[in-house]
Amino acid sequence: MPDSFSVLEFHERAVRTPSHEDVTEMRELLVETLREHGADPEVDDAGNVLASKGTGRPHYVLNTHIDTVPPHVEFSRDGDTVEGRGACDAKGPLAALLAAFFAGDADDGTVTLAVTPDEETDSTGAAALDLDADGFIVGEPTDLDACTSARGRFQGTVELAGEGAHAAEPETGANAVAAAEQALEAVRTYDASRGAAEHPELGPPTLTPTRIAGGDAANRVPDECAITFDRRTVPPETQTEFFDGFAAHVRDAVPEHVGVAVEPAERETPFLEAFDTPDDSAVVEALVDVGAGSPRPFGAATEASYFAADAPTVVFGPGVLADDDGPVAHAQREYVRRSDVERAAEIVTGALDALV
Repeated sequence: MPDSFSVLEFHERAVRTPSHEDVTEMRELLVETLREHGADPEVDDAGNVLASKGTGRPHYVLNTHIDTVPPHVEFSRDGDTVEGRGACDAKGPLAALLAAFFAGDADDGTVTLAVTPDEETDSTGAAALDLDADGFIVGEPTDLDACTSARGRFQGTVELAGEGAHAAEPETGANAVAAAEQALEAVRTYDASRGAAEHPELGPPTLTPTRIAGGDAANRVPDECAITFDRRTVPPETQTEFFDGFAAHVRDAVPEHVGVAVEPAERETPFLEAFDTPDDSAVVEALVDVGAGSPRPFGAATEASYFAADAPTVVFGPGVLADDDGPVAHAQREYVRRSDVERAAEIVTGALDALV
């Protein structure tokens, strides 16, 4: 990497730069840094920061995000440890990928840095990317392991429609809240009945009711009830397969006189689906050969889902989602080790040298 670029100095500046409410300042820091070190970045209409070096094939993409989640945690450093909002998710991975981007020559191919603005929310940046790549390295806190699979994440609502009536004569109506009993049973039994099979690395899918609401008066048979659910998927289940299958399963469980609709949560972009990259893919082997930990699943849904549909994708970076003391990413105690940020930069640099 250029002698003038310090991965640790950039990381500290990034952690000190808030990006939990608005990413503008953080994006400006990234663009400024790229320009200072000879790159010619652009910001596309979706807010992605893009920079490339080299020409031709193969083409590998380094991706991560600049947004973080509230509340902001103040920066601090104690020896090898940096604390602060975004320290590991994902400004540690960002610093490492940026260092690797600067370090590589890309003599025989192309390397693109693609940094998205809203991974923690709607992923409109990632959904807009169309990079025709041969492989992706997605920066997230993986404790320097090469993560080759991850669960997907869907959300939706079971909507039950009954008929209102006086509670003194409940038999004259159709109780939507009472029908929630059968709908919740359908949630519990879906996977055993017709859901996706257990994945060898990710385990079984999960389907969890998370909110319920219904009724508008204590003395009235309720004509509406809604159950919100969270679906964590495993390959090869797709969004269409799940919602169609689950809707049929709930319809079979709920009494006929109560209407049933299963509606996906509204969002501008596709849901993050599960993915699984073969361990013998070039990008996986390149990372492992230069020191990344053995392939394993990643514990959270990521924008890697969008890229894995097009090319082999690995999630990799310094930091952890949680440690023995509890949550780290998205938590008040978020931290990363400076030595791991440096090591991640070395590993990605070595992998790119082998790939391009």
